Amino acid sequence: MKVQLFIPCFVDQLYPQTAFNMIKVLRKAGCEVTYNTNQTCCGQPAFNAGFWDEAKSVCYKFLKDFDTADYIVAPSASCVGFVKNYFSKLFDDPAILSQVENTGKRIFEFSEFLIDVLRMDNIGASLNAKATYHDSCAALRECKIKESPRKLLSNVKGLELIEMNDIETCCGFGGTFAVKFEGISIGMADQKVTNALSTGASLIISTDLSCLMHMDGYIKGKNLPLKTMHIADVLACGWN
Repeated sequence: MKVQLFIPCFVDQLYPQTAFNMIKVLRKAGCEVTYNTNQTCCGQPAFNAGFWDEAKSVCYKFLKDFDTADYIVAPSASCVGFVKNYFSKLFDDPAILSQVENTGKRIFEFSEFLIDVLRMDNIGASLNAKATYHDSCAALRECKIKESPRKLLSNVKGLELIEMNDIETCCGFGGTFAVKFEGISIGMADQKVTNALSTGASLIISTDLSCLMHMDGYIKGKNLPLKTMHIADVLACGWN
């Protein structure tokens, strides 16, 4: 099965190892993985900040960059959710809207792709840790992803997964929200991290590095005994 990767801006710049681990897992799953080096951003930051004209040109480039891919897979439900749910708000040309619809059917978040397309819930990973899972708002509400990552994690040898209280509550990141409403954002991170600590877990796992980055900043600032880890990094553990 041919898969083309979409690597979000912040993953490319800050967490490239997660992208490489995603490739590692997809190849083990039997996929032929390619990467279009012309790709840039999905357009979400500009869109959310209100710069719709600028976002439109970036989104159109995204459509052209991925127009020949059988499947597009990304380590971010936030970016995938944006492509699926918001690209259509920027265009009124029927031909482009048809392309938007087609792209939306071919793009998947990483864990969603493993479960729903490849029908694979056991990668053979192992990680001795007690963890709790964070549902990102984008995964839960925009991509309707809830069970897929949990199925994958339940089959990681040595990993004990414990649900935290208020699991569907936002971590407080929300892109520009964290900048514009810093106090509220930090308060929400405090609530989420406190709930995670209450489980006795040493690890927070999620589909979205944006959420994990936000919580990790709070955790490190408070010097708390907790780490964050993307699900692709977890699934790449314990095998060569």
